[in-house]
Amino acid sequence: MKRSILNTLALAAALPVAVVAMPAAAHDHAKMAGAASSAVYAPITEAEVLAAQQAWGNALVAIATEYDTKGHAAAKKLAEQVIDSAYGYQMGPVLFKPTLAAAPQTFRTDREGALAYFVGGNARYSGDTGFALKGWRSFEIKNAGILITGTSATSMGNVTVIDAKGNRTVVDKTWGYVRGPDGKLRIVLHHSSLPYSAK
Repeated sequence: MKRSILNTLALAAALPVAVVAMPAAAHDHAKMAGAASSAVYAPITEAEVLAAQQAWGNALVAIATEYDTKGHAAAKKLAEQVIDSAYGYQMGPVLFKPTLAAAPQTFRTDREGALAYFVGGNARYSGDTGFALKGWRSFEIKNAGILITGTSATSMGNVTVIDAKGNRTVVDKTWGYVRGPDGKLRIVLHHSSLPYSAK
């Protein structure tokens, strides 16, 4: 009986400490959640857009180089990693219109369609030969403009990709960005087309 009373007294003595600690812990958790939330919804900066564009160009060159040195399987694996880190397919549909895509598969709103465009090898997209496998070795990006509206951004301009022989291909490109759950920019709009030529 005496032991039971002592246990009860010890529990009663500890209770106020626990009650005091709980609000502090809850406050700390709310503070951390607020910090994460503010990172996700922080306004996008022009520097972030420029960095995302450079990362995209570097990734394209890396996939092409991987294909030339290690083969299709390695290039496909790298392309999957690039798509998962650069695009917002895990958040929902992406408005992706590739440069060399034709009806009925002009628009690639899902990850499978994007991967097929970049590396080919998908029977459902038999017209795709792999845009990222064309021997690209460098790139240049010239923006006509960047529009930032808080937590989203859109850029438009020209991207020039250069292959190992020095051949240059210029495309008109529009990218739209939002922040992903980890606070990093994700492409949710990607429109590419060849420049108009009045022949």
